[in-house]
Amino acid sequence: MQPARALRDTGINAIVLLDSQIDHTTGLLSLREGCPHQVWCTDMVHQDLTTGFPLFNMLSHWNGGLQWNRIELEGSFVIDACPNLKFTPFPLRSAAPPYSPHRFDPHPGDNLGLMVEDTRTGGKLFYAPGLGQVDEKLLAMMHGADCLLVDGTLWEDDEMQRRGVGTRTGREMGHLAQNGPGGMLEVLDGFPRQRKVLIHINNTNPIL
Repeated sequence: MQPARALRDTGINAIVLLDSQIDHTTGLLSLREGCPHQVWCTDMVHQDLTTGFPLFNMLSHWNGGLQWNRIELEGSFVIDACPNLKFTPFPLRSAAPPYSPHRFDPHPGDNLGLMVEDTRTGGKLFYAPGLGQVDEKLLAMMHGADCLLVDGTLWEDDEMQRRGVGTRTGREMGHLAQNGPGGMLEVLDGFPRQRKVLIHINNTNPIL
């Protein structure tokens, strides 16, 4: 991002965290010189990021650190920097990070997806980077969107084991594999109207 107003500045006005995974939150450390930052996340994510991986605590030493804005699991929210976008969170069936006390005891708010609506045009974006299971409620939301950005982490459920780089399956990590019956590609076949984009693709995935 180009500096917004001064040498040590940033054009970032808000940060929305959908989980507390290390890969998804460590970048906040690189943004420390631009603090304070407005950070949106759930109670569960905030709990992880003030205990097991205490980013909020660490960054409090940089110009006010991270300013927490609570994401409620019901309703929508608007960010001042982009008032024409409405964010509607929804819980996902996925896994909390390995360091979290919720790793094997899932709580609502550990993982979120977002429906982002442009209130000027009515266009809707469905965003779910950590999607371990697709239920009827999620399918209905996906049908209401114009663009789907969904979890494309793995091609096969046992891909990490086959490649010798891990011991867990995709489902154990909270990711629905693309291939096979009930896989992400089969799910997406039911959405001919929407633009479909696979995101969060692991380096073991042969589609790369």
